[in-house]
Amino acid sequence: MTLSSPKTVIEKSQQEVFDFLGEVNNFEKLMPESIQKFEVIGEDTFIFALKGMPEITLAKKSVDAPNKIVLGAAGGKIDFSLTGNIRALGDNQSEVELVFDGDFNPMMAMMIKGPISKFIETLSGNIQNAI
Repeated sequence: MTLSSPKTVIEKSQQEVFDFLGEVNNFEKLMPESIQKFEVIGEDTFIFALKGMPEITLAKKSVDAPNKIVLGAAGGKIDFSLTGNIRALGDNQSEVELVFDGDFNPMMAMMIKGPISKFIETLSGNIQNAI
């Protein structure tokens, strides 16, 4: 299952956006209001929990500066990734798209598609104000 956020235009350079997303502690600023827990547990790893959802541990898996940052599930029973694609639109303008990719059975995919779509849309929308 692959879900993409709407593309968000940000009035910052591609490098500035990449640097912001490269710091895992900045993800706390992007989280929805329903965040119950956010804790950085390593240089490239954090745990978060939203109201009514289990805790999720994400770790930085790969980077392609200044174009892409890939976070992935660290532990747990579900393997998925969250990729931030960053494209320069000008010297001080860039576009960000978040892509969630996971391998789920059809029943699980049906249950989580709505909440995951809303989650990545919220993260994407909050980038503009957080940087």
